[in-house]
Amino acid sequence: MLKFDHVTKVYEGTNKAVDDMNLEVEKGEFVVFIGPSGCGKTTTMKMINRLIEPSNGSIYIEEENILEKDLVQLRREIGYVIQQIGLFPHMTIQENISIVPKLLKWPEEKRKSRAAELLQLVDMEPEYLNRYPHELSGGQQQRIGVLRALAADPPLILMDEPFGALDPITRDSLQEEFKKLQQSLGKTIVFVTHDMDEALKLADRIVIMRDGQLVQVGTPDEILRSPADQFVEEFIGKERLVQARPNIQTVEQIMGSDPATITEDKTLTDAIQIMKDRRVDSLLVVDDQYVLKGFIDIEMIDQNRKKATQVGEVLETELYTVNEGTLLRDTIHKILRRGMKYVPVVDQNKRLRGLVTRASLADVVYDSIWGEEDQLATTEV
Repeated sequence: MLKFDHVTKVYEGTNKAVDDMNLEVEKGEFVVFIGPSGCGKTTTMKMINRLIEPSNGSIYIEEENILEKDLVQLRREIGYVIQQIGLFPHMTIQENISIVPKLLKWPEEKRKSRAAELLQLVDMEPEYLNRYPHELSGGQQQRIGVLRALAADPPLILMDEPFGALDPITRDSLQEEFKKLQQSLGKTIVFVTHDMDEALKLADRIVIMRDGQLVQVGTPDEILRSPADQFVEEFIGKERLVQARPNIQTVEQIMGSDPATITEDKTLTDAIQIMKDRRVDSLLVVDDQYVLKGFIDIEMIDQNRKKATQVGEVLETELYTVNEGTLLRDTIHKILRRGMKYVPVVDQNKRLRGLVTRASLADVVYDSIWGEEDQLATTEV
């Protein structure tokens, strides 16, 4: 899909910003460039759509040399998302999304239907089409920035620290949303970040750069388990959790399969009895098909017992979940950072599959932090 062939960028009077880069990106791959400030990661990305021209070497997109293409056509065929978003304040959301299709002379009706279709991908209602950027939250504006890059259905999308200005919770949510979107659409992504957690979470492969050169290229697990040198090890950070047991990789492998549940039509008295029987202080609320609807806990029941009788009247629908194939390292990070007691595991249809609790992570964390020491102690004995 994308190939760098001995690409070099030299600025007058400076060292090489990018030094003899050779790299191939497969179709549908999510590749994240990361490294310290001034390492050349943003320069590398900007050479792909020729915002910066390479000094030497060639860059190919689908085997076509980009230096031989019309510059305007090239940029219209590549999606581009930046941290500042860059929505036009005087244009509606529909007009912002449709900028490139309009330049490509798509009919107006086709542009409207494409914008509405894209909004559905990020769970935004059609009513947003006629709003203006200032009427949206930061997270919603960033979603529109992503949708604008997708509007003309480009095979390749460049993203320059797109979530860096958002608050941590919104950033987490958008990262997960975009990764799912990328996987479902099969887009090739070149993504630049300075956040190692973000790179580990999103990337199929991570490209670590230093002084304009590639230091290591590999999957997140390859880089976590086998850093190329001391620089990579220090850049990753020794405090990050690396699983000591390579056979455990996804939440499905450690989740409990019998979470305490209740349906919306049951009474609060029923809920209290189930909590008592199961020795828990909260229940997951599901429907007859076991689709997760939310949760209820003892505090919610206590606050509402004089004005409500059924679970459906008081349940909380906002609940963080993970899919069964989610990488364990991402779930550990969320539970520990957000102070969660548990995370429900669902399938693609939102049906409840199980539960990952802080307690169920204990063995993995123990092996990761102390496993090697225990093994050495046992060997010495």
